[in-house]
Amino acid sequence: MYGFELGDDNMSRQSKEKIYFWLFLAPALLAFIIVVIIPFFMGIYYSMTDWTAIAGEEATFIGIENYKSMFTDTAFHYSFIRTFSFTIISVLSINFIALSLAILVTREIKFKNFFRAGFFIPNLIGGLVLGYIWQFIFKSVAPEIGEIIGFQWLQDALLLTESDTALVAVVMAFTWQYAGYIMMIYVAALLNVPQELIEASQIDGANFFQRLRNITIPMIAQAFTISSFLTLVTSFKQYDIIIALTNGGPTSEFAGEIVNSTEFLAVYIYNVAFKYNRMAEGQARAVVFFLILLVVSIVQVYYNQKKEVEM
Repeated sequence: MYGFELGDDNMSRQSKEKIYFWLFLAPALLAFIIVVIIPFFMGIYYSMTDWTAIAGEEATFIGIENYKSMFTDTAFHYSFIRTFSFTIISVLSINFIALSLAILVTREIKFKNFFRAGFFIPNLIGGLVLGYIWQFIFKSVAPEIGEIIGFQWLQDALLLTESDTALVAVVMAFTWQYAGYIMMIYVAALLNVPQELIEASQIDGANFFQRLRNITIPMIAQAFTISSFLTLVTSFKQYDIIIALTNGGPTSEFAGEIVNSTEFLAVYIYNVAFKYNRMAEGQARAVVFFLILLVVSIVQVYYNQKKEVEM
C-alpha cells in the first residue's frame, strides 16, 4: 500500500517537473517559432512568387522561375566563387593566427593577460567602424609608411581599387577582427592539455614542433572543430565589413560581364532584394544560400569530428 503511494508521489513529481520544464521553455520556443520558423517558411513561399513588396501589388505564384534565373545569373556565379575563395582564405588565416597567438599567450611571459585582452579587443569593434578604420589605413596610412621607409610598392599600393588585392584587403581586416575571438577558444583548449605529457616529452628530448604535432594538436582537436565551424559560418555571412571597406567594389570582368569583385553572397542578396527591388529573386537566392551554408557546415563538422577520432 505504501509502495503504491510512493509510486504515485514519484509520478506526480515527474509530471510537475515536465509541466515546469515546458512552461519555462514555452516563451523561448514561441519566440523562436515566430521569429525564425514562420518567416523561414514564408520566405520559401515568397521565393516562388513575383513579390516586390510594393504596397497594393499582390504576389503571384510562379513556381521555381526565380531559382531558374539564379542559375543563369553570371553575377550570382561570380559572387559564389568569390565568397568561397574568401571563406577558405579566412578560415585558414584566422585559425593559424589565432592558434599562434594562443600558444604565445599561454606561455610563461610577462603581461600575458594584457596581451590576451589586447588581441581580443578588435572583436569588440563593430564591423562598419572596423571597415572604415581599415579603409583609412589602406588609403592613407600605408602609402605614408611606404614613403617614409622608401618602399615604392607600398607607396603605390591601391589595395581597394583592384579586384585581387581588394579580396586580400577584406581578408586582412576580417582576420584582424576575428582572430582574437578564436584565440580565446584555443587558449581554453591549451590550458586543458595535461602538463605531465608536455614535461614527459621534454624529458624525452622532443622539440617544440614535435610536441605541437604529436601532443598539443591532437589534444585540442575539438577546439579545431568549433573554431573552424565558427569562422566558416561567419565568413560566408560577412556583410558589414565589406559594405564599409569596399561597398562590393571594385568592378571586374567575369564571363564577359561587369561584376563587383567583393560583392559576396550576403551583399549580393541584399542588393538584389533592396537595391534592385527584386524581393522574390533575392529571397530565392537567400534560400539557396542557406542550403549551401547548411551543407558546407555539416560536411566541415563531420570531417573534423572524424579527424578527432583518428587523432
